[in-house]
Amino acid sequence: MRRTVFWLMALGSVAVAGYALWAYLAMEPGSTVHPRMREVYRVERVGILVHVICSAIALALGPAQFVGGLRAARPRLHRVLGRVYLFAGVLPGGLAGLYMAFHSFGGMAAHTGFAVGSVVWLVSAAMALRAALRRDFASHRAWMIANFALTFAAVTLRLQLGLCALAGLRFETFYPWLAWTSWVPNLFAAWLLARAQGQSRSV
Repeated sequence: MRRTVFWLMALGSVAVAGYALWAYLAMEPGSTVHPRMREVYRVERVGILVHVICSAIALALGPAQFVGGLRAARPRLHRVLGRVYLFAGVLPGGLAGLYMAFHSFGGMAAHTGFAVGSVVWLVSAAMALRAALRRDFASHRAWMIANFALTFAAVTLRLQLGLCALAGLRFETFYPWLAWTSWVPNLFAAWLLARAQGQSRSV
């Protein structure tokens, strides 16, 4: 069951990363979003593209970092992919996300939610890197689980967009709260997973 969940998560990550690159590189940025958001996408084109492209890199590479066989058989590849994930994905994607948070649709609730999510994404990446450099691999894994849970917010945001639309809710009503609900439950789930893994290793 756990393996099935992982591969569903990996498939969702790669699918959303591919969709994002297609929607923002092959099409006009903003053409696939709600009409009330398109003006910001036109004005803040660079910020949007940096956030989307770098976040897609992190989203596509993240699942590979948790494949135990790859980590054991190709540790050098694991480290290279990890550096690309952090320095080409999370770092620029998070900084651009923090900037774009203050241009997001939905007022202060959305601005604050996306900004806090971006900060936590960046801090968890820094803590994961720090733990790896200190060779504290248990802490490194726990921080990376938390960090990828925040990366995965790109997937949960789109799932929640679809569910809210199917429920007939007004976009203006539900979207500001997705700035929080797209990542807070993910982070809580990551904490539970890291805690369970820590307990299983101590038995």
